Amino acid sequence: MLTQGEDVEIHALAQRGWSISAIARHLERDRKTVRAYVRGQRQPGRRRAGPDAIAPFAPYLAARFADDPHLWLTALHDEVVRLGYARSYPSFVRAVRRAGLRPHCEPCRGVSGRLTIEIEHPPGEEIQWDWFERRRAPWGGSAYVLLGTLPHSSRVRGMLAESMDQPHLVEAMDGVLRRLGGTAREWRTDRLATVIVPGSRDVQPSFAPVAKHYGAVVRPCPPRRGNRKGSVEASVRYLCGRWWRTLTATTMAAAQASLDRFCATTADARPRAGSNVGALADAEPLLPLPPAPYPATLELARRVGLDATITFRGNAYSVPHGLAGATVTLRHRLGSSSLGLHAPSGALLVVHGLRRPGMGVVVRTPEHRAGLETAVLSAFTSARPCQPKGHHPPGPAARAAAMALLGPEAREVVVDLARYAELVETVR
Repeated sequence: MLTQGEDVEIHALAQRGWSISAIARHLERDRKTVRAYVRGQRQPGRRRAGPDAIAPFAPYLAARFADDPHLWLTALHDEVVRLGYARSYPSFVRAVRRAGLRPHCEPCRGVSGRLTIEIEHPPGEEIQWDWFERRRAPWGGSAYVLLGTLPHSSRVRGMLAESMDQPHLVEAMDGVLRRLGGTAREWRTDRLATVIVPGSRDVQPSFAPVAKHYGAVVRPCPPRRGNRKGSVEASVRYLCGRWWRTLTATTMAAAQASLDRFCATTADARPRAGSNVGALADAEPLLPLPPAPYPATLELARRVGLDATITFRGNAYSVPHGLAGATVTLRHRLGSSSLGLHAPSGALLVVHGLRRPGMGVVVRTPEHRAGLETAVLSAFTSARPCQPKGHHPPGPAARAAAMALLGPEAREVVVDLARYAELVETVR
């Protein structure tokens, strides 16, 4: 099939008296093709109709798709070739799609191409939860951010966490709710294994007391219908594009402050229904929060530094100096003001008072300070340092050891000149 430009050129060259063979050589086309275009038997952009090569195989393909509507076309092409199909695989794919032979599978369709409608969300009725994770965070490792969105007003708040396990989820939820100023009556989540029993719609027994503590009802999304919590999904896309991609903070504490500032200013200023997100959210009737968070226990592994401390949320807490380089377990009960450090064996080492995150202070007990000072001072010496560029040949002890290793072959050869002269005279 020729293009429109080639067709124009063929007719122009023919009017100048070029032969069919000359035009074909010039365009590197077959002479029969050029002749058909010159005579008007073929038109550019149109393919000559031919017999439908897939038609004889349509009943077989329909039966195979009835067996399995997800059969790969590569496998079916191998089968129909053995039955006499003579076209290539790309031609086979085009023919199957053009004929609409593959049946529709509704469960596999997902949400693309479906009709959609907005879901009515009364004020204060629902809050939607979701995590988003980003690798290679500026402070190292991965960043885990829990977002809570009020779908009526689109107000969103977030909380950074070190992990997505259940205690960190509970702590992050409490932080988001206190930033929102209350809780909605229902919590909408996807099927998080820390919230919902896998394969069911039931709440995890370990999470049920959390929902009771805040007086909320947990509503899981229907299976494979993540768009049921579309408000928080939109918040994830919005914050990833507007906040995370331009984040300049290099610590978790600074990133949390940046996220709080962005949500309270830029995100709340988005226009909604003749007003903005912040104004609509301020009018939502949220339930009051309990005075303290649910008392879940955070448990983290920390490596002890050379200064006999471990770091936790911008502060350092001491352990006995003999554990430098070891890994200890940190336990903190939400709502309490203490922090427990446990040895690898599980024994409790020390309990510290928890300091406000990001203060950059070092918390040491008097016993830990005294022990560390003793260890540091005992390692000091007043001896002169060694000379790295001095001359140090093997000494007597090293030479004796080398002789013992090499045996008789290592004995030094001594030449007696008087004996040499005596031998010379004898030869004469």
